[in-house]
Amino acid sequence: MLNRLLSHDLPKSRWLGIALLVIVLALAFAPFLFPGSKALGVAAKMLVFVLLVASYDLLLGYTGIVSFAHTMFFGIGAYGVAVASTHWGPGIAAVLGGLAVALLITLLLSLVVGLFSLRVKAIFYAMITLAVAAAFQTLASQLSDLTGGEDGLTFKNPELFSPSFEPFENPLFGVTIDGKIFSYYLLFIVVALLFLALLRIVNSPFGRVLQAIRENDFRAEAIGFRTVVYRTLSNVLSALFACIAGALLALWLRYTGPDTTLSFEIMLDILLIVVIGGMGTMYGAVVGSALFVLAQNYLQDLLKLGEATLSGVPVLGSFVSPDRWLLWLGVLFVLSVYHFPTGVVGRLRALAGGRAE
Repeated sequence: MLNRLLSHDLPKSRWLGIALLVIVLALAFAPFLFPGSKALGVAAKMLVFVLLVASYDLLLGYTGIVSFAHTMFFGIGAYGVAVASTHWGPGIAAVLGGLAVALLITLLLSLVVGLFSLRVKAIFYAMITLAVAAAFQTLASQLSDLTGGEDGLTFKNPELFSPSFEPFENPLFGVTIDGKIFSYYLLFIVVALLFLALLRIVNSPFGRVLQAIRENDFRAEAIGFRTVVYRTLSNVLSALFACIAGALLALWLRYTGPDTTLSFEIMLDILLIVVIGGMGTMYGAVVGSALFVLAQNYLQDLLKLGEATLSGVPVLGSFVSPDRWLLWLGVLFVLSVYHFPTGVVGRLRALAGGRAE
């Protein structure tokens, strides 16, 4: 049953299986295991990045396409929900309508970008997508009447997902069940289903053609596959999943703006997570997102503890200052790439394969 659920793509490593099980269980019971708004926010961000990074890995890891326009589609999904909820009023109809419009725009844009750009060489395609993403970010910042400009849009969720919605009088396992909890489990269920769908895609005959194109597109073309069509379909599918991830983030935050969805920093985070987790492995999106988001949110707290412990040591005390958390994050990334050149998932699978031999 589990084999079918995972599309016959099992972890293939005991330690990887344990890590995935711990992450999934922690995310599934996060509202009860880690009380507090910050912890729940970190778990929600982790879920969004799992879907966002997995969708990008379909493009980069499985098809071999480097694109910098992924955050554009991420932002389209977020703005679709935000604009609809702002101008049509809060409600399920507004959310679904905004998401439908966003998906349609994403479909058309990704199709156009794919058809016009995927015929050029990789570096030129990357530059084209970077220019398109930058233009879209500028457009979102300038259309203040529609998008709120640099300030973004703050909107109300449907009542079911509003923090003020409390259907039960008594807490459940010490946790007050409100609209925020419902929002979190909406994210969890949607991300889980879409992640399983992505697993099915990459393990289907279509996914195997994408991997053949990644390895040698000339050979795939010679065999008889129309590589432009497959690469365009991969671009479209990746963009649609990213669009849904953006809509989920907007629902969770009840806000969207250029910095939360369209910034180039988010694109860099996606690339870092793909490298840390392992390209061409959907499980890498889960492991990489968990490690990166945890480090991004709790590294400063760890450095504060280190600074307090080493306060009497002149040099080391200042070296572990919380203000230098980005430096330490960079050091951790360099170490992870050095020790796990194929990503955490690739390394664990290689070790498991070596023991099997």
